[in-house]
Amino acid sequence: MLDLTASAVDLTRALCDIPSVSGDEGALADEVARALAPVAHLEVIRDGDAIVARTNLGRAERVIIAGHLDTVPINDNLPVRDVSEDGEAYLWGRGTVDMKAGVAVQLKLAAELTEPVYDITWIWYDHEEVEAEKNGLGRLARTRPDLLEGSFAILGEPSNGGIEGGCNGTLRAVVRTHGIRSHSARAWRGENAIHFAAPILAKLAEHTARTIDVEGLAYREGLNAVRISGGVAGNVIPDLCEVEVNYRFAPDKTAEEAVNRITHFFDEYEVEITDLAGGARPGLDAPIAQSFARAVGGTPKPKYGWTDVARFSALGIPAVNYGPGDGQLAHADDERVRVSEIENVERGLRGWLSAD
Repeated sequence: MLDLTASAVDLTRALCDIPSVSGDEGALADEVARALAPVAHLEVIRDGDAIVARTNLGRAERVIIAGHLDTVPINDNLPVRDVSEDGEAYLWGRGTVDMKAGVAVQLKLAAELTEPVYDITWIWYDHEEVEAEKNGLGRLARTRPDLLEGSFAILGEPSNGGIEGGCNGTLRAVVRTHGIRSHSARAWRGENAIHFAAPILAKLAEHTARTIDVEGLAYREGLNAVRISGGVAGNVIPDLCEVEVNYRFAPDKTAEEAVNRITHFFDEYEVEITDLAGGARPGLDAPIAQSFARAVGGTPKPKYGWTDVARFSALGIPAVNYGPGDGQLAHADDERVRVSEIENVERGLRGWLSAD
């Protein structure tokens, strides 16, 4: 059984050592639910492998604090090990960064904060690391929107222990060229679709990504080819080539505006949008968000990658990322989190939720 009286560092070890690769979160969800069951000040609700625990103290405002339970596949990086690097203590292993250190902090505070200054809805959900339709937070938004009501949301995604506001949106598109198939010995009888893709690649190579200021945070965009496919056989002129493009767009624009930009950018070609998720504005202009920023300190930064803060933003709830760990180490085989960041994030959240 998880010991919620343990330190957040020890709780991180315990959480990570319960494997919970996407689709196999059940055992960890069971342990989280079991550990929370005796906590008298929390109403605990289970939805599949998502656990919701909330206070009902009649406070004027409610905060949502969330994290996901699943990880990407393990690759000989469990159980967790203690390591040292440049004089810093780390926990090394799958999930330490993404994002069980953040979940550990949240679970400990959920159990210990009996009289927070805000009502709190704590959410630990499943299937974040896989396709969007399986996402546990998305499922709650569709089937139990009452559980996602609040004035402000904090997602425990790794942010080096600082605030990262909002997130970029992401779009994937397939840009197609068509030709005429023929025998390569008589190439003049065909039209080579792969050759026709050259201007697409040149246009992408020449493109300069923009940096866009949104409410004081500078979001870097990206437009890149990420996959190319074409060809029939070694002696056939191909009649089809597909270039897959990923557009990471700043939250100054809607998902529909991002689609319009890409279709206009490739207006001479057939374009199919295959994946689309809108971004989230920084979420730092609301008074409650500003009080959080003052309490935890530091200078807020933008989140370049897409995170589930966008789901809260779509519901009209300002949201930020705040958790221990370096996002560049997420999913890496040498995934590791600074012990000091776990302690600092716990201190920051505890201070803000306990302040007068």
